[in-house]
Amino acid sequence: MTSDTATAAPTAVDEPAQAFAEDWQEWHRRHEEARADRHGFLAVAGLHWLTGEPQRFPGVPGTWHTGTDGPVVTVADDEEIVVDGHRVRERHDFGPIAERAGITVGIDGGVLEVARRGGYDILRPRRPDHPLRTHYRGTATYPPAERWVLQGRFVPFERPRPTTVGAAVEGLQHVYDAPGRIEFSVDGLPLSLTAFNGATPGSLSVLFTDTTSGVTTYGANRSLAVRAPDEQGRVILDFNRAVNLPCAYTDFATCPLPPAENRLPVAIEAGEKIPYERLAADPAARS
Repeated sequence: MTSDTATAAPTAVDEPAQAFAEDWQEWHRRHEEARADRHGFLAVAGLHWLTGEPQRFPGVPGTWHTGTDGPVVTVADDEEIVVDGHRVRERHDFGPIAERAGITVGIDGGVLEVARRGGYDILRPRRPDHPLRTHYRGTATYPPAERWVLQGRFVPFERPRPTTVGAAVEGLQHVYDAPGRIEFSVDGLPLSLTAFNGATPGSLSVLFTDTTSGVTTYGANRSLAVRAPDEQGRVILDFNRAVNLPCAYTDFATCPLPPAENRLPVAIEAGEKIPYERLAADPAARS
């Protein structure tokens, strides 16, 4: 006997699309985990600029000054700073710190970043109980979409090109050696981005804004890591992995701004959006 009841065909699963989405979700989970690390930038509780005059700063042990020989701290008997596992007694000379480098030392209740940014020596205490970190609820993103995985071509400059850019801190400047530019297109429109060196040998990093900036994405900048070009100079720009820099969350950051030529005249509707924290602190962030 046959049945008059039709059996519905199973819904086909787009396995490549599912794998793409799952891979992105795992990447973003790891990125969020690193961002919320107990001593990550969400834990930064202050930004202090060192000068040649000895100074004390709220919540930071010791008296600090700097000069051509680098930062120096003098601590009192009832204070403690731990450098390389050893307690500092009386005075410690850090020596000159390279641009964009830093040293992390232990202090009561957290750590202290002693760093150099834009030609200035700075201190940034990082405390796990800082409200920005403890109240963090994640960063909104556009849904991952394969249309925003674009092929590009890296065009090296004849020699690395010193490129001066502004910073999240007014009056501060950063200088990077740009090894070349990345050429690509969006919906048939030719575009290019000046690239800086990335975190690993051969890799690249780009800072950019687009027409979503200040509307749905953070207005000052976003960042995209790019794997090393292949032998033909081909690269992949996965804008689904465009991320916010620390300045999108905190005013204690000194993040670089994109070069003028990296202001894209298109809407990159991919990657991370304006953080909830920035919207709460500045309702005009969407303007």
